[in-house]
Amino acid sequence: MRCPFCGSEDTQVKDSRPAEDFTSIRRRRICPDCGGRFTTFERVQLRELMVLKKTGRKAPFDRNKLVRSFQIALRKRPVDADRIERAVSGIVRRLESSGEAEISSEQIGLQVLEALKSLDDVAFVRYASVYRDFSHAEDFEKVIEEINAKLARDPGLESGEGS
Repeated sequence: MRCPFCGSEDTQVKDSRPAEDFTSIRRRRICPDCGGRFTTFERVQLRELMVLKKTGRKAPFDRNKLVRSFQIALRKRPVDADRIERAVSGIVRRLESSGEAEISSEQIGLQVLEALKSLDDVAFVRYASVYRDFSHAEDFEKVIEEINAKLARDPGLESGEGS
């Protein structure tokens, strides 16, 4: 692993342990050349996924981009980072085990919407407004009506029990 400080390719692992979600290994490293210390994470990658964009262009799947989507939608919302990590890991696991080498960006977006719906209603509306390309206030009203109908069916969700 290349040192992020000096670029040396000879770094040493000082400590390895499972990350909090048990889907990755956290490694503490040190560079013998500059003394820099840094952490890396190692994850299992079942297959190389390609994302098929709406334009027809293909791009390698980027887990970090998925994480950023959640972080943007959940900005300033009271959702634990562990819950976000579990949601992202679940989506990645489903994508990798689907058997498909190419996944449409639409499929990924739908999975993000579904995950956000169970994490936080405000984040769900934020993401839906971009994903579904809202252009009028009525678009927001329709999604909010869907959420209110869900709350009417299960009043325990309003207090955060379902989130």
